[in-house]
This record gives sequence, C-alpha cells and structure tokens, in this order.
Amino acid sequence: MASESGKLWGGRFVGAVDPVMEKFNSSIAYDRALWEVDVQGSKAYSRGLQKAGLLTKEEMDQILHALDKVAEEWAQGTFKVNPSDEDIHTANERRLKELIGETAGKLHTGRSRNDQVVTDLRLWMRQDCSRLSALLWELIRTMVDRAEAEHDVLFPGYTHLQRAQPIRWSHWILSHAVALTRDSERLLEVQKRINVLPLGSGAIAGNPLGVDRELLQAELNFGAITLNSMDATSERDFVAEFLFWASLCMTHLSRMAEDLILYGTKEFSFVQLSDAYSTGSSLMPQKKNPDSLELIRSKAGRVFGRCAGLLMTLKGLPSTYNKDLQEDKEAVFEVSDTMSAVLQVATGVISTLQIHRENMARALSPDMLATDLAYYLVRKGPPVLWRREPRVGLWPQCGAVHHPGGHSALQRRLADRPGASTAAGPAGLEPSPPRFSIKLAQEEAAAFFLPGLAPSAVGFQEPSRSGEHGQGWQEEMGKEERGLGPLPCSGPTPSPAGQLGNLLPGVSWEDWPPGSLDGT
Repeated sequence: MASESGKLWGGRFVGAVDPVMEKFNSSIAYDRALWEVDVQGSKAYSRGLQKAGLLTKEEMDQILHALDKVAEEWAQGTFKVNPSDEDIHTANERRLKELIGETAGKLHTGRSRNDQVVTDLRLWMRQDCSRLSALLWELIRTMVDRAEAEHDVLFPGYTHLQRAQPIRWSHWILSHAVALTRDSERLLEVQKRINVLPLGSGAIAGNPLGVDRELLQAELNFGAITLNSMDATSERDFVAEFLFWASLCMTHLSRMAEDLILYGTKEFSFVQLSDAYSTGSSLMPQKKNPDSLELIRSKAGRVFGRCAGLLMTLKGLPSTYNKDLQEDKEAVFEVSDTMSAVLQVATGVISTLQIHRENMARALSPDMLATDLAYYLVRKGPPVLWRREPRVGLWPQCGAVHHPGGHSALQRRLADRPGASTAAGPAGLEPSPPRFSIKLAQEEAAAFFLPGLAPSAVGFQEPSRSGEHGQGWQEEMGKEERGLGPLPCSGPTPSPAGQLGNLLPGVSWEDWPPGSLDGT
C-alpha cells in the first residue's frame, strides 16, 4: 500500500526525499512503456488474490474495472503522471486509489515491486520478440525473393578483399540470409526463456498467502514458473541473452552493410542504392552517400555497448534484487528500438537496391577460374599426378591468365605436362583440354553441387543437358528438389532454417554441407 507521500515504500520514512535524489531515482520517464503489461499483470494478480480469499468478488470486480479505466487513459494519452510517481507501478496504483479509494491498496497484498517489475519486463519482451521476429523474417523473405529473381547474375567472390572465384549474386545474398535465419532461431530460444513466470515470488522469500501461481501462469500465458524466489526477482539472464542476440544479429547486418557500401563505390560499381535510402552532400553535389548502410554499421556499436554495459552491471551484484537492475529497462528499450529501425531500413535497402549486371560481368576474369580448373583436373586426370606438381609450373601461370595470351599459355602448359601426347592424355585426359570458361565451370559446379556457382545453389532446376558434363546432373539434383512454400510470421513457427529451405528448392539445409567434391 502506498504511503501518504504516494510512495509504495514510504512506511518508515518521516523526512522528504531530496529533489535531486527524487529525479535520480525515478524511472517513470522510460518504464512508462510497461503500462499495458503492468495493468495486465495486476489484473491477473487480483484474480489470484480473490481465489486465495484475500479479495471479495466485489472488490476484485471493482479493481478490474478501475484497471480498465487506467489502461484507457494510457491508451488515449490522457493519463497524468505526478512528480511523485517514481515508476510505472507507483503511477498506476496511485491512479487506482484515486478511482476506487482504499480498496486499491489491497492489490499490493503479498506482491513486491521486485517480482512485479520482472513480470512486467518479461511480458513486454515476450511481445517484442514476436514483433522483431516478424521484421527479421520480412527481411529474410525480401533477400530470398531477390536471390530468386537474380539467380543468373555472376560476379566476383572475394576473400581478403581480393577477387577469388566467380559466384552467383544470389549466393552472396543467401549467405547473409542464412546467417539471419540463425538469428531468428536464437530469438525464438531467447523468447522461450523469457516466457517464465516470476510473479508470486514476493520480495525474496516467496508468497505465503496462498496465491495460486499456476492460476497466474494461465492468466498471463507463461510457459513455465520460476523455481526459486531469490533467483526469480534478481536474475536478468533473459535480458543479457536478448542483448547478446541483438549484438550478434547486428554483427551480421553490419557486415552485409559493409559489403554493400564497398560494392556501391565507383571503384566497384556493382550496386546502387535507391534515393529513398541515400543522402547527399551539402558541398559536393555529385555525391550520393549510403547513409542508411553506414548507420546500420554504426548502430552495431550502440547495441554492443548496451550488452557490455548490462553485463558489467550484473557481474558484481550480491544476491537478490538491487536497484542497479533498474538499468536493464533502458538497455532493452533502446536496443529494441534500434533493432526495429535497422531491420526495416535493411529491408527497404535490399528491396530497392539496383544491381549493375554489366559491371559485375566485366569484373570477372579467367584467372578467377583457377580453383575450378583445379577441381576439373582432379576429376579428369590421375589424382596423384595432378596433386603432386601443382605448385611447380601450372599454378604460377594462373595469376597471369588475365593478361593477354595468358589463357593460351596456360592451355599450352597443360598440353606439355608429363604423359600428355597428341594421341591421348594421361588416364583419358584430353590432349588439348577445352577452353576452360565460366560456362564449363558452371556445368561442373552443377554436376557436383558446388553451391557458389551452380544454378542449383538457389534451387532452380535447369533443363536437362546432354554431353559429358550434364549426364546424371538432373537425376542427382532431383533428389534435393523442393517446392516453394509459405513463410509464416505468426502462429507456430517451424525452424527458420527449414523455412528458408522451403524457399530454396534444391538445397538441403538439414544435410548441409552437401557432400564431397566427387559427388558422394
């Protein structure tokens, strides 16, 4: 019950709180975001009190009706916060007392703000995880749609920011989409651990008044009940897990943003951002700045800071509740807002991104097929012979293939290998190997399910081909075919990796990676 000063804790105090301390201690400026779940929790607790015989049916109905009025005022923006309302719990109970008098005080019977605030936070975060999950899957769906529409686009794949191998643009998109599916799975796991009821734990030692916690669990739709009242009121593992989830998700989004920033420079000219997600320069009119991507990249640091800050707060606390834990809500609310904005902006960027196919194609060169050529040689020639000598004379020339005459020199070097002749190459290798090209590399990749270059990397079945490199391809890929399926964002959610797999026929996410290079 609140004291004459309006504080829920004012029983033993005779002096006023210093105004500076009043402001320092107050959290109503940000925890007002919990108003709806605070009302929800109070309604459930009033029913628990009535079942325990601590409220009459008439008193419970009176409290429930008044709580509806409080919720209506918050929803309509007419709720007036008083200077003495240090937090959302104080504000709501003060208003309840104004509406129904002393009966309002009975609502706090056996309940501490220690178990009340953590119940509110769990309720709020449980809802927020569902909202963020929907935004995350909207981004993943957008990325998969682009991969499907642009699966025929080739461009350089990079390692160490050096051109490495030709890959499909769709393979790059899906590399980030797959990372985000893991983030979605983690978020569901975090939500599962959030969904545990602490209400009824009291301040530290439980509630001895016979309040039915299973009733509270059913009323608030929690999946489980906390096991220890000391732990229940003080643990913030679920907050730390949420902040870590956000940090890891932002790591993935930041890396994708960095790639796109590079690809959008004039030096690359692979992509161009829509004007809707770009800004300009106040001095240099020719500039088109990727501010959306740069802010996604920078927001990662903000999220990391909140995660590290909370862990630093938690590490030195003694057992049970301490006021330090007030810091958890600002971290959660800020990170939630940041993630919401980032996911929506990232979805907009991906959906409106323009790609320059011609520039991507021009950036490809024969030397980038060196690895594919190595795979080809291993499959077509004696393994021992081809693996024994690669660094002696063949591969140094691969780096020069993009120079004039380089490819012909490489082909001549192949023809001059020990054991090669005009009649027959070693173990059936052609004496004059066909000009190795992107097309041949694609056919080889399809036959042996190399995901970076093969059309099957994004699950699109090509017409049956005849010839040496096409035999058996359709039969092998037919084993992995899947149809396009729906991508639900509400209701029972299947495995995110499974959802992505449904969108990508030809890719078995359960059996990834797909096997060795020889097709076994």
